[in-house]
Amino acid sequence: MGILENAKHSAERAAVSAMADRLLKKLNDANDYSERTEIYLEIVDLAEKFYPEAKDKIASVREYVSDPNHRWMRMINHIIDDADPHYAKMMLLNLGYESFFRGTKTIRENRKKYNCNIPWLILFDPTMACNMHCVGCWSGTYGRKSSLTYEQMDKIVTEGKELGAHLYMLTGGEPMVRKQDVLKLCEKHNDCFFVAYSNSTLIDEELCQKIQKLGNLSFMLSIEGTPDTNDMRRGAGHYNAVMNAMNLLKKYGIVFGTSICYTKANVEAVTSDEFFHMLSEKGAHYGFYFHFMPVGNNAVPELMPTVEQRKYMIKRIREIRTEDNDIEFFPMDFQNDGEFVGGCIAGGRNYFHINSNGDAEPCVFIHFSNCNIKDHSILEMLQSPLFMAYHEGQPFNRNHLRPCPMLENPDLLVEMVHKTGAYQTNEESPEEVEHLCGKAKDYAEKWAPVADEIWASQTHKRPSYENYTKEKREHPELAAFEHADGSNHIDTDINAKEQANQ
Repeated sequence: MGILENAKHSAERAAVSAMADRLLKKLNDANDYSERTEIYLEIVDLAEKFYPEAKDKIASVREYVSDPNHRWMRMINHIIDDADPHYAKMMLLNLGYESFFRGTKTIRENRKKYNCNIPWLILFDPTMACNMHCVGCWSGTYGRKSSLTYEQMDKIVTEGKELGAHLYMLTGGEPMVRKQDVLKLCEKHNDCFFVAYSNSTLIDEELCQKIQKLGNLSFMLSIEGTPDTNDMRRGAGHYNAVMNAMNLLKKYGIVFGTSICYTKANVEAVTSDEFFHMLSEKGAHYGFYFHFMPVGNNAVPELMPTVEQRKYMIKRIREIRTEDNDIEFFPMDFQNDGEFVGGCIAGGRNYFHINSNGDAEPCVFIHFSNCNIKDHSILEMLQSPLFMAYHEGQPFNRNHLRPCPMLENPDLLVEMVHKTGAYQTNEESPEEVEHLCGKAKDYAEKWAPVADEIWASQTHKRPSYENYTKEKREHPELAAFEHADGSNHIDTDINAKEQANQ
């Protein structure tokens, strides 16, 4: 970024910061939620100035923002009520201005400039060390010694920002094993927002006090239903540790969410009304649901949800998100919400993963790579053979209930790995691609006809922006590999139906 561009950015950020102070003060001074409506509409107007190409979407947002009794406005008001004022301001600046508005424009420009995927967020592992031993977790097979240095983490964020990425998620292992370096990173890059996937056990009063002052670190807390269903996989006492962490985060006004892995053993427990209401009351108003993936040599494929359970998850999560539902918690399903993000988002299309050894992996669940942060730049990683195979292959299936090249289309990952010469990244417990995908093959075959039936019964509107290669945008029937098992004729039929519905 040049000197003039830096000066313009600094001036613009200062102006947005001053506006954020004014708007947040007005929000907190409002006597009731209806008085906040005018303030929210000012924020929507500001968004339209930064993002004029999204005028139609912003118009629909303006419609429900105008109604203080709208379910989502009630939830937003509760988040504002819970958030520390400084923390709320930093979220508005770093997630709103830097990431959503300014960052998105930069990312789209760089996608055209470099002809490769440029991610909106980058996920990396500060360390593989963890103080827990959860059943079926692949992290333990990586060993406990591998960690990124602070300098390597700083390089990831510095180079990512140059490409437009201002959102960084941390996983592992347990990221808070490296809490001092994480806090140092947050302080240096105070124009970014960081989110740590955490088991909660290392979140204490001192850490919360520091985060409250920084304002740019959040958490996604791992929890899996009731004390019994949770501790069965995570270990005795873990549920209570999560409850304690939630209490502390709410006390200090730190906005947080949940990370929920659903398995055959806990699907009902993690989707009950009681569970959702408990999360909302504790201060968690949103969360990610992750389908259990049979990754690693210690994986337990028997924990994978059944076809019937996955059908239930699709229906249940969308039911919770309907406007007339009184549960003020917004669940997002990483595997079943592909329709809303255009299918697989990995390989840098929207995100990618750097493990604790520094290897660039297309997805946190896909442990194969062509390059390492130790001797490659972020841009070189995104232009590496495996990442370019993702770029050219996405979407891997036009049925976005079958988005993944491993779980639902396992032959595709095997081909990409061999075609690009990618190496497997688990040095402690190597797992070849045939072994990984072999565990998903039976599942993929059973899920395919059910997913196709569900997809064909629904009305789908193709998003105006998909971030596929030009060839795939103009010829969507090519979006799945032609030799994929039965997918080509299905994709063509679905595409025709999509166009008819538009």
